[in-house]
Amino acid sequence: MNKQQLASTIWESANQMRSKIEANEYKDFILGFIFYKYLSEREVLLMKKEGFTDEKIKKVNEKDKKYAQHVRNELGYFISYDNLFSTWLEKGKDFDVSNVTDALSDFDANIDKAYKKVFEKIFDTLREGLSKLGDTAPARTKAIRGLLKLIRRIPMDGKQDYDVLGFIYEYLISMFAANAGKKAGEFYTPHEVSMLMSDIIADHLKDREQIKIYDPTSGSGSLLINIGHSVAKYMSDADKIEYYAQELIESTYNLTRMNLVMRGIKPANLYVRNGDTLDDDWPFFEDNDKEKTYELVNVDAVVSNPPYSQKWNPADADSDPRFNEYGVAPKAKADLAFLLHDLYHLKNDGIMTVVLPHGVLFRGGEEGKIRKNLIEKNRIDTIIGLPEKIFFGTGIKTIIMVLKRERPTTDVLIIDASKGYVKDGRNNRLRACDIKRIVDTIRTRSTQDKFSAVVSKKEIKENGYNLNLARYVDSSDAPETWDIRATMFGGIPDSEVDELSDFWEAMPGLKGQIFQTASKGYVSVRDIDIKDVINAHESIGKYRASFETAFNGLYEQLKRDLIDDILDVQSEPEKERITTDIFKRIGKVALTDRYQAYQVLAEKWDIISADLEMIQGEGFEVINQVDPNMVIKKKDKDSDEVPEVQEGWRGHILPFDLIQRELLTDEYESLNAMERRLSEISVLYTEIIDSMEAEDKEGNSILNDTNDAFMSKELKAAVAVILDDIEDDEINALRDYLKFSKKKDKLDYAKNCGSVHWDKLEQGSDGTYKKGSVTAYIKELQMAYDFDEDSLDGKLVKALKLMEEETRLKKDIKQKSEELHLRTKAVIEELDEDTSLRMLELKWIKPLVDGLHEIGNYIIGEYTRRIIALADKYKTTLSDVEEEIEGIDAELAELLGDVTGSKADMDGLAELRKILEV
Repeated sequence: MNKQQLASTIWESANQMRSKIEANEYKDFILGFIFYKYLSEREVLLMKKEGFTDEKIKKVNEKDKKYAQHVRNELGYFISYDNLFSTWLEKGKDFDVSNVTDALSDFDANIDKAYKKVFEKIFDTLREGLSKLGDTAPARTKAIRGLLKLIRRIPMDGKQDYDVLGFIYEYLISMFAANAGKKAGEFYTPHEVSMLMSDIIADHLKDREQIKIYDPTSGSGSLLINIGHSVAKYMSDADKIEYYAQELIESTYNLTRMNLVMRGIKPANLYVRNGDTLDDDWPFFEDNDKEKTYELVNVDAVVSNPPYSQKWNPADADSDPRFNEYGVAPKAKADLAFLLHDLYHLKNDGIMTVVLPHGVLFRGGEEGKIRKNLIEKNRIDTIIGLPEKIFFGTGIKTIIMVLKRERPTTDVLIIDASKGYVKDGRNNRLRACDIKRIVDTIRTRSTQDKFSAVVSKKEIKENGYNLNLARYVDSSDAPETWDIRATMFGGIPDSEVDELSDFWEAMPGLKGQIFQTASKGYVSVRDIDIKDVINAHESIGKYRASFETAFNGLYEQLKRDLIDDILDVQSEPEKERITTDIFKRIGKVALTDRYQAYQVLAEKWDIISADLEMIQGEGFEVINQVDPNMVIKKKDKDSDEVPEVQEGWRGHILPFDLIQRELLTDEYESLNAMERRLSEISVLYTEIIDSMEAEDKEGNSILNDTNDAFMSKELKAAVAVILDDIEDDEINALRDYLKFSKKKDKLDYAKNCGSVHWDKLEQGSDGTYKKGSVTAYIKELQMAYDFDEDSLDGKLVKALKLMEEETRLKKDIKQKSEELHLRTKAVIEELDEDTSLRMLELKWIKPLVDGLHEIGNYIIGEYTRRIIALADKYKTTLSDVEEEIEGIDAELAELLGDVTGSKADMDGLAELRKILEV
């Protein structure tokens, strides 16, 4: 099971276990216990590294003061054997909630002085919340025991290069945020937004050897971690990154510290504080002596997603050095106060990104003055408009603002990225291609139609320092226009056909095959099927061939780079190299969008990189590994854990269906054919029911209450009655045979009766034919009777035949599926190296290259739909509608002539006919 599968399994179990506890609160329990497991296993690894046996580890406790201090010096904390996470599990039914409360208290007493800021009170949120897990100690014990059994599956032993723990932690945080509603904004920035900000900052800092990064509203800490991870890719030593974080909410502050520590960041590089960022300017000062220890700390990067439009106390803020150069934000909206705090701590050559509500771009008053000063002092570098509903718990429009103290230009890059997203449940989500396009646009500072504009300071001044995106970038769709003449008389305006000029230019000759001149300035569609003409046209064939040419050799290149050198592939650099190559290739093909190609790569790369991590971290042999397929069952109300059972097997790397398609083709196709037939039977049932007369359905027990399915027992009984009347010489002879009771009589009858195909019947040991076999053969002969297909009897017999076939198919499919499943397991485990690599090639490279080629078909399909829509737009004219109305009026007037009634009625109808006949 890879890290994605494990993370989703743990989330599914945790979500079942939390019952009625709010997601935002339950996260504190599961994340707290994960952190305690991490600290416990770190200590065990240290002891084993120093030569401790399991028996010796069991004797480790606080009485050995020398060793306890040694552990504190190494790790910053000490945990006795009795308090280790693994010891809790070993206790089994002897485990009690008091084991947890005692251990957490002991942990606080065993923190090294030098690490107090990192670990002190870090478990307070967990300890104080335990009461919510149950009304009684036994209930709490039961709930905690279930959590511990769930968490024990997370690997933390360092055997894998990639950060499984960090991935799972981030995944759980994101899922809890998605389920926490408005409360999610307190602690989580969606991963895609975080990656966008990370890429922007990393590109600016990539040449530096030592870096300080700061998040003054750190939440879970994930945003800060992602920045560090992105920057570290360009550094030789990740330990040269210092992390500064401040968070107001204590429980979230604890989450920040846990998250940072578990990512392997050295405690010496962590500076984390629980406090009010606006009230206390930090970093940096010591809490016990603020006045004497305060010193201004400037950092290379600041990143923040502060609470939107928060109220704050601006008293005396006009003398605060953070604000006095630019202005003081209004007390009802602290958005720009957070921004100025961030900016104050930025080095002259640093960069900051901050998420803010869209209103900061145009609101007046004090915010207008601050905005003016920021522009005049040349601090605003880029503004990025994000899609709505991108953040959990809020649908307001948001932006990312990028600021720098020193810039080589005075203009501002404005990007309206509000249209680039994909729907994801109740929220919208940035795609990989959206992030890539934004970052590339910032790197090149380019103007792109309906997406970005480089705006001069002069233009911004002329707009009264209003930075509303719509003033500079019009990303709205052009309104649909209607030609009055074409609406009245038909035809399609040349101007609307010419809106597809890029397509006509790329497909020479196609326009003339579809359209013909109708009148001056108007065309009409020829008497053709537009879709067929487009697909068959020579230029379309050449266009598809241009993809073949552009991507010629890509498959082979990817095979050399990814398969032949599989153990040496560096994921991130390789992805960049492939991206550059794909951009160069697709740039040669008309009508294409390079970011559409990037999205194909990004989606496939998620699979490739995950596999590479496992292969390089666990060894080449994992390609042949097969794991139990564990599935979550519904939690029993009397159980303290969510049951997990095995349902077959799954490939650790290689999917079963890939192996079946490529190496077990005959069995795979045979099974698919059976499943297709099973689907056909469902359709045939519906056709039979639809063809039945209404009176045959009414009150008929052979159908269910909604008349959309046959009832098995009742159908069999009805057909049995029908078959009773079916007879022929062979059937009658068989019935006569069943009348005999003596063996000799049966043998004599069979010997002398030539009208029966006795070879089709099963004989017993005494030479006579078994009653069951005879009865079944009689039914077979009756079912083979040539019924009238349109008769009810014929339909019911056909339905029963289908039902019996369906039963046989289901049984055969189940058996063959199980056989194929086990055969697939054996094949994967026995694959030789060449075949294993060939399967990886088909899993990684073929879908990627096929996806790139499919872009051409997508483009052709989109233009085809636009052309058909244009043809349909003016297909029915107003004159056509008017004629149709006149025809209906005349028809109605004629019908009224046959109506009879009272004198008053007839007078009224006569007047109505006059109106209709006008």
